[in-house]
Amino acid sequence: MPISSQVSDMSPHYHDTLMLLKKYRDIAWIVEVSNRNLQEEFRAEYGCPGRDVLNSLTLNKTDASLMDCSQSLEHSAKMLHIIDSAVDLIREKHKKGELYYWVLYYAYLSPHKYESSSEILCALESKAPPISLRTYYTRREEAIELLSSVLWGYPLF
Repeated sequence: MPISSQVSDMSPHYHDTLMLLKKYRDIAWIVEVSNRNLQEEFRAEYGCPGRDVLNSLTLNKTDASLMDCSQSLEHSAKMLHIIDSAVDLIREKHKKGELYYWVLYYAYLSPHKYESSSEILCALESKAPPISLRTYYTRREEAIELLSSVLWGYPLF
C-alpha cells in the first residue's frame, strides 16, 4: 500500500495524538520539576507545603502569581492523568491491550527514552512475545489510532 493511501486511512486525530505522545516525557519532567520548585517557593514564603497554603490563602498580588503557576501545573498534571487513564483503559479492555500498552510505554511514556526501535524491541521482549520491526511499527500505529479514539471520542470503523 502506498504511503499516501496509508496516511489518508488514518483518523484526522492521529497526528494530534502522536504529537501529544512525543511531548509526554518532556511535559511529565517539567511538571515534576516545576512542582518541586513551586513547593520549595511556598515553603520558603509561607513556611508550609504549597497545598496547605492554597487551601487557606487570601490572595494578594504576590500570591496570585504563585496561584497561577500552581493552577497551570495542576492543569498539566490533569492532562497527563487523562493520557495515563486512556492508556490504562486500552490495556485493561482491548484484546491487544497489553501489547499496545507496552508499545506505547516504551515508545513514548517511560521516563527513559529509548534511542532506537531496536532498543524498544529488546525491552518489549521482557513483556510480550518477540515481534519484528515491521510488526512493531504496525502495532504502534494501531495503538496510537486506538488511543486517539479514546482521547478524542470517535469510534474506529
